[in-house]
Amino acid sequence: MFLKPFKPALTAVFLATSATSPAVADDLGAAIAGAVIGGVIVNEVHKNKQRRRAATTYRRAPAYSATRAQNRETQVALNYFGFNAGSPDGVLGRRSRAAVTQYQAHMGYPATGHLAPYERNFLVSSYNRAQVGGPQVIKAMQGPQGVRGVLHSWRDEAAGLRTAGGGYAGGGYGGLPPEVSQAVDEIAASSEPTGEQLLQRAGFMQLADLNGDGRNDYVLDSSVSGSSFWCGASNCSVMVFASTPQGYQRNDFLARGVTPASFACHQGTCRMTDTGSDAPVQAAQNRSTVTAFAGQESAALGGITLFEQPQQSASLTSYCSKVSLLTSSNGGFMTASSMTDPELALGEQFCLARTYAINAGEARAAKVASASQAQIDSQCDAFGPALKPYLAKLGTSGSGEVMGDVQKFVLQSGMSLEQLSNTAGICLFSGYRRDDMDVALGAALILTGTGQRPYAELIGHHLALGFGASNAVMLAQEWYSLAVSALESGAEPVFAPGQPDRAGLIKAASTELAGGRVQPVQASGAAALPSFTTE
Repeated sequence: MFLKPFKPALTAVFLATSATSPAVADDLGAAIAGAVIGGVIVNEVHKNKQRRRAATTYRRAPAYSATRAQNRETQVALNYFGFNAGSPDGVLGRRSRAAVTQYQAHMGYPATGHLAPYERNFLVSSYNRAQVGGPQVIKAMQGPQGVRGVLHSWRDEAAGLRTAGGGYAGGGYGGLPPEVSQAVDEIAASSEPTGEQLLQRAGFMQLADLNGDGRNDYVLDSSVSGSSFWCGASNCSVMVFASTPQGYQRNDFLARGVTPASFACHQGTCRMTDTGSDAPVQAAQNRSTVTAFAGQESAALGGITLFEQPQQSASLTSYCSKVSLLTSSNGGFMTASSMTDPELALGEQFCLARTYAINAGEARAAKVASASQAQIDSQCDAFGPALKPYLAKLGTSGSGEVMGDVQKFVLQSGMSLEQLSNTAGICLFSGYRRDDMDVALGAALILTGTGQRPYAELIGHHLALGFGASNAVMLAQEWYSLAVSALESGAEPVFAPGQPDRAGLIKAASTELAGGRVQPVQASGAAALPSFTTE
């Protein structure tokens, strides 16, 4: 059957040929046949093109969208680390390929301009991890390579290689567990030999299965180091690492001339065995124990051996557990009108604020892709040392002086306020969760320094109740006043927003705790930074 476009033409041709000679008819017939065949071919070509175009569009649409999204993610990460990929439009053009090549050259990968799956995953996960921020990122930003400097550190960490100036990460020295490698570095830091030289000395490390779980346990004898720092008159520090499902648990002893037979372990807890010598080996406190032998008897107790608690820093977690019991027995939180004990009232609000800080920080940390809780904690651990000079001034200087120094730190950090605030919020959670007051207090200082004044309440609590800082009630008053003034001026509450007149309660309790004296807030030496909230 002929195609529709050719029917009128064929009709005209047939009519014409009916009045012509047979020869002419033959010529016209050949022409007609060629025209028909050519028309069919051309038409089919057009139809095939349309089919291919439609099929191509149908097949590629879903993949194209996903690819664009991945490409945009790659471009954003490249731009963040200083490899200029241009506008993140999802198209890896010439500029993006050049940026990929620069990234590959920086990392020591083959500079092909096309990312292998591992190369891309490392790039994007490093970008996500950098959004956590922390002193490690701040330090890198201030270095000659900028923030891209952390790429080498995290690459080496992932590979279990030692970074300059630090211990081994990941697999540690020659595949040793991280806990053992850190102990090697700890001993080497206070002795003449390096960590590598210590490991080569006979007797420094001894291996045996001390708890019967089929895995190697480790005994480190610091007497081999030759350092007086680790040795007393008769004994030296010995560290025993016993394997557990969660890693290796460290046990510390004071001993000399030990062998693996000197110890017996149950799971992660180890004890000294009878060595058979005339002078028994003295065991130091195991890190998992809670009492230490006092070394004397009390006649008043009929010869009962005395034990005493080792001196420990105050635990906020333990304190808040006690406060919770008292609050329950009193029928609920104190209010400004029912307050009978200002210290307990502030303690209740401190523990309440701690709970809110943990919940908010945990929600923030959950949004950080490709970073484990251990990695977050590791980065947050540097918060304390980085802010140590400011923490040290809390017990001696007013809020205005400390805030001026903290704001200079914020401005010189090289991080955006949003990034620094998000980092501090996550590290506040990390510090309170692990009862690390240096990390928590340092994070509270950063949050206050970025303009979020209600967080100054936490600093007041730390000073008034003596957690992570020396007890200084009068100085605490300044920080309380800073937070209360912000709330009274309309700042959004960050803790217990539904609790009525919470600011009034804190103001009344802190004033009464300070003997009825209201401490004015010192003016900050630096311009106030803008405040903002993170969704």
